[in-house]
Amino acid sequence: MASAAKDSFEDCVKKLEEIVGKLEEPEIPLEQSLKLFEEGISIARYCEKKLTEAEGKVEALMKSDDGFRKEPFES
Repeated sequence: MASAAKDSFEDCVKKLEEIVGKLEEPEIPLEQSLKLFEEGISIARYCEKKLTEAEGKVEALMKSDDGFRKEPFES
């Protein structure tokens, strides 16, 4: 997806949800399925990159005086 770099992470997740919904339709032609799958993979890779960047920023913020401590994220 060429515009993924311009979209917010949340917009990309919403687009992925739309793609999944379309792929779940029983009457979707194979050609369209492959196009949507390719677009979804591209968006997913972009999202993974953004999450990795965010994780790095959080870890840097969690740095303490006695050294680096990595804490698991719990929601």
